[in-house]
Amino acid sequence: MDFTPTAEQAAARELAAQIFGDLSTPERLAGLGGAQDSELWKALGDAGLTGAVEEAGLLGLVLMLEEQGRTTAQVPFATSCVYGLLAVGAHGSDGQRERILPGLRDGSAVATGAFAGRGAIVVDRAGAHTDDGRARLTGSVPWVPWLREATHILVAVPAPVGEAANVTHSLWMVSVPESLSASEARCEPVELTAPWSAGRLVLDGAAAERIGGPGPEAYEDVLATARTAFAGLQAGVAAGSLARAVEYTNEREQFGRPLAAKQGVQLRAAEAHMDVEAIRVTAYEAAWRRDEGLAYRSHALTAAWWASEGGRRVVHTGQHLHGGMGADLDHPVHRHFLWGRQLDGYLGGGSQVLEELGELIASGTVGGGESA
Repeated sequence: MDFTPTAEQAAARELAAQIFGDLSTPERLAGLGGAQDSELWKALGDAGLTGAVEEAGLLGLVLMLEEQGRTTAQVPFATSCVYGLLAVGAHGSDGQRERILPGLRDGSAVATGAFAGRGAIVVDRAGAHTDDGRARLTGSVPWVPWLREATHILVAVPAPVGEAANVTHSLWMVSVPESLSASEARCEPVELTAPWSAGRLVLDGAAAERIGGPGPEAYEDVLATARTAFAGLQAGVAAGSLARAVEYTNEREQFGRPLAAKQGVQLRAAEAHMDVEAIRVTAYEAAWRRDEGLAYRSHALTAAWWASEGGRRVVHTGQHLHGGMGADLDHPVHRHFLWGRQLDGYLGGGSQVLEELGELIASGTVGGGESA
């Protein structure tokens, strides 16, 4: 394994760090409320960072998402890259890539994912699948991140009874040219723990096109990619929370000595640092394996578990080490707390992820037998 970034990946990370650091400041974030930072999103597109993901690979995306997490920047970078650029790039047809990818590359289009486990989407049997890979979808998902900004929604549809045993879901893309206001595809705004511009997705016979073949490969690949990418985002969120705590405890004095001089504070910070590094290295490994064409499904679950469990511990530590200031809802560290808890829930929670990893190990498919 070699996690050393390529020159292109390192350049993308540095540029991302500069843009996020310059534009996603606490003052700007305070004025956004729960809305997307449109100026920042345009800057990322103009700089070519969204389109760069295709060349930088999943490891390059993880590196850039770390930088987003450090500033809790309010843009749909992870969802649009995972459920759009990488999903369509890997599993879409030539025609789908030609139609969908250009807008996602420059940021004029935004993708998100509505996956089972976060709601029930069913295929309208009256509008059965056709030979050209099209269908009508009816159902709902309680909440989908960045749905209010989405122009493309990748929907994971549970496989019908009688489908091959190894096929659990198929992937379908719903394209909404302007907004989710059409009667066939509606968005009902939902407020989450973190300001992710989310919504409840309601589909009523919405036209959709299939992404990927009839086997399990596309769904499992996109799900593992999403887990890895959001683990990378959590690594940045946790690192940002810890960095704020370290700065605060070095500046804040008690009885004439910095709080950071106290052994208890040092131990909490050291434990948080180890959690951050565990999240980072497991996310790097899963991303590297995907880029190298190796099996990585179990590695993505491992990264998701560390991101869920370790990330939650770190953001609690970050807030705790701020003492009374950590209770201030307007303090920047509180944003890291909200994002860390949101990512913990989005990844499924540590127990659920660990259960799935255990089932995968027990099935004997870890390693060369993994399908993704």
